[in-house]
Amino acid sequence: MTPIPANLDHHAVVSAERWIAARKALLAREKEVTRLRDELAAARRALPWERVEKQYVFDTPDGPRSLADLFEGKRQLIVQHFMLGPGWEEGCTSCSFMADHADGMTVHLARRDTAFVAISRATLAEIERFRRRMGWRFRWVSSNATSFNHDFHVSFTPAEVASGAIDYNYERGAKNVHDELPGISVFYKDDAGALFHTYSTFGRGVEVMMGTYAMLDLTPAGRGERDVPHKMEWVRHHDRYAAQPGAKATGACCSHG
Repeated sequence: MTPIPANLDHHAVVSAERWIAARKALLAREKEVTRLRDELAAARRALPWERVEKQYVFDTPDGPRSLADLFEGKRQLIVQHFMLGPGWEEGCTSCSFMADHADGMTVHLARRDTAFVAISRATLAEIERFRRRMGWRFRWVSSNATSFNHDFHVSFTPAEVASGAIDYNYERGAKNVHDELPGISVFYKDDAGALFHTYSTFGRGVEVMMGTYAMLDLTPAGRGERDVPHKMEWVRHHDRYAAQPGAKATGACCSHG
């Protein structure tokens, strides 16, 4: 368990009147951020789309399914690009942290004509083994036989990793040296059945799935990551906190910008 910083014991303490005044000043700033967030959401919806021309077929518990099938009758599809590569014993801890929030969302997303699915390059057997361990119920399919992960810039060949020729988070560079990286992509299907890629976010953008962070941001100690080189090193698979309190997390994939 990460200790709460000792300096919090010496935090400023004021009268009720001064506390209300300080809270109102912060509220004004929070409202500015809320308005800006609404503006960004509108700009995101206004982005142009790109048609998905390639035919992807995924391995699922129900047999082979196309990208269109993954919509399950909905107009919109949100994809978590989950870091679980072929041969991995377990999924990335940070992607698992994201996924821990998914089951509670899917029923509500469905009410807004939106489906959710996780997609990984691991085989379906590897996915199902890890899913059973974690107790998740959301749909999770394998892109192992397709170029889907590579096309959406979340999986990279050994040659790309070695050369630094990695296009990730809309820039090319060698700072990300993993062959698997996290992301979230959004797709739309029109009345004619045409598919469109409308949005993708990577790096810290995937924090939209991490509701735990939003709650921690409300607390005095916050995330407790300000002075930690690898920001998510405290995160564990949810079945490992008690079992391995001192173990280092692996695949802390969301510490970069």
